[in-house]
Amino acid sequence: MTHQEIICRLSGPEDDAAVAALDGSFTTDTVYAVTPCPGSPDGFALRPVPVDPPVRKVFPDDEPDGEEAGNGARRYAAFVGDELCGFVATSYEPWNRRLTVEDIEVAPAYRGRGVGRALMECVTEQARECGAGHVWLEVTNINAPAIRAYLRMGFSFCGMDTTLYSGTASEGEIALFMSRSCP
Repeated sequence: MTHQEIICRLSGPEDDAAVAALDGSFTTDTVYAVTPCPGSPDGFALRPVPVDPPVRKVFPDDEPDGEEAGNGARRYAAFVGDELCGFVATSYEPWNRRLTVEDIEVAPAYRGRGVGRALMECVTEQARECGAGHVWLEVTNINAPAIRAYLRMGFSFCGMDTTLYSGTASEGEIALFMSRSCP
């Protein structure tokens, strides 16, 4: 597959069908285990742990039709030629100057080719435009490929929630929160 230029733009209704059809699933041979820190009853450590067989995760369609994101919501789409290869959806909350990555997906054939980074550049530009102090996101502890990518992009862990996925198809997974300061 030749490397073509990745073009990102604001996404509109004309992209809805392609965005809905994008395969956001992933397979990983590593998960991040959350373990207590010795000597600290309230602390924890995250460590990558190999898993065999690999874990395959398919995200359920949990967004009701027509659901609108919050304040300052935008969606950017990434294309190679005429083909949608990824998207990112964001929202902005002025009270704490947080730009939240609500969802980001890259088509399997385009992973590792800079699409996620290009989409995050759109997020960074939006953060500058709206005066955000930081970009924030949530990722499941079993999505090691995404966690590694976010770490390479300058994000760091800032919290977790052991109950966020209770009662969902993701029961047993741990929500990890990551953030990156805005320049």
